[in-house]
Amino acid sequence: MRQVHCKVTDPRLPPYCMSQPDPERTAPTPPSDTVRSIPRARMALLFAVMLTTAAGNTAMQSVMPSIGTSLGVDDVWISLAYSWSALLWVICAPIWAQRSDQRGRKAMMALGMLGFISSFVLCGVMLWLGLSGILPAFWALLLFAAARSLYGGFGSAAPPAVQAYVASRTPRADRTQALSLIASSFGLGTVIGPALAPLMVLPMIGLPGPFLIFALIGLVTLVALRWRLPNDEPQFPARGSTYESPYSASPTSEVADRSGDDHPEDGTSTPAKLRWFEPRLRPWVVSGLLGGHAQAMVLGIAGFLVLDRLGLRDDPTAGAGPVGLVLMAGAIATLLAQWGLIPRLDLGPRAASLWGIAIAGLGTVVLGLGQNLHAIALGYSIASLGFGLFRPGNTSGTSLAVTRAEQGQAGGVTASVAGASFIYAPALGVWLYNHSDWLGFGLIVGICLVVFAYGWRTLQRDSVLTAERI
Repeated sequence: MRQVHCKVTDPRLPPYCMSQPDPERTAPTPPSDTVRSIPRARMALLFAVMLTTAAGNTAMQSVMPSIGTSLGVDDVWISLAYSWSALLWVICAPIWAQRSDQRGRKAMMALGMLGFISSFVLCGVMLWLGLSGILPAFWALLLFAAARSLYGGFGSAAPPAVQAYVASRTPRADRTQALSLIASSFGLGTVIGPALAPLMVLPMIGLPGPFLIFALIGLVTLVALRWRLPNDEPQFPARGSTYESPYSASPTSEVADRSGDDHPEDGTSTPAKLRWFEPRLRPWVVSGLLGGHAQAMVLGIAGFLVLDRLGLRDDPTAGAGPVGLVLMAGAIATLLAQWGLIPRLDLGPRAASLWGIAIAGLGTVVLGLGQNLHAIALGYSIASLGFGLFRPGNTSGTSLAVTRAEQGQAGGVTASVAGASFIYAPALGVWLYNHSDWLGFGLIVGICLVVFAYGWRTLQRDSVLTAERI
């Protein structure tokens, strides 16, 4: 005989009911809220994958304004050189996220690292040929954009795989902190990259030095990943959900219940494809897309702002240091948000998103008013602190809005939203800034205000997001 148990998890929803066998005829099962944690060694490898790519990209961002000035190329074309790569990121990230569900997270992480390494090697070579006068500036920048597309096309395989690997192995109540730890690897990378970039401007190579050196670091990371991270090929390929393999000793239904899945079936069906603007994800996607555009504009303007306000256009090689210091100050503020404020204040996705975008708007105002290195670094740090709260909050909110069976697809949506922010926003911000400082900064502040108002009305409350259904 079976018994039916019902529980009201939310007064706005019907009772959640699940039939269970008679306890007198069924052996007791272990509690379903026991989650196998990720060992430190594996977490360190995942951290290293994200850190290496973040450090390399921010090192690139700290030298590209100086490279563009040395080549005699308009600022907006330097920003547009990233657009094709960002577009490929948007297109390819969901594809690689689905492949990670089918082929395993490790395979997609390795593919992402190969994309990063090959892209940086070719980018460094093309820019060196242009700066040496072997290639015209136009062709050097065009070939740089083509080589950069390797990162957008193949490098986009790694972040969704890492996010899904972590999200599918942590309980819902702890997922914000776990994803914040992974997201903080970007923050640490953005400290390391600008700090090392001026030291990597070598005499024989010049400004492209950071590209080649970080490609070598990426190769070391790839070797460690292949040797030390255990394989996670799917045990149930027809279901397309490799993250369930660590839980293969437990019933699938238990995993689904703990993930917030409303369906008490045996879990053998494949999850439906997630769309960007379906009702569960729409508030997080819209706020993440708009907030990401604001962040991309700030990042696009910052390097050129330093060169202009400090009068370094005539000596672009000297600009790598000050630009790196500003980016490093912002990275430290991001670490403060992700390693300090979110866990200490126990901020949920909604709170982190709203507080973060408000602080980012304030920092943008300070940045626009800055006339010296100290004021510019202060404004950029405040803005980075805000975005450091906003981005992990938005990512974890997207993750908590769906079931565990949809984590791979949710990771692809998050990565695509982040990539979409860089298709045209940096170039638009730089173009407006070159016409008028206040056109660029005014648009950024306006976007932050819109995101705050929209998020206040639509983002689901943290208490509802983290509620467990049993």
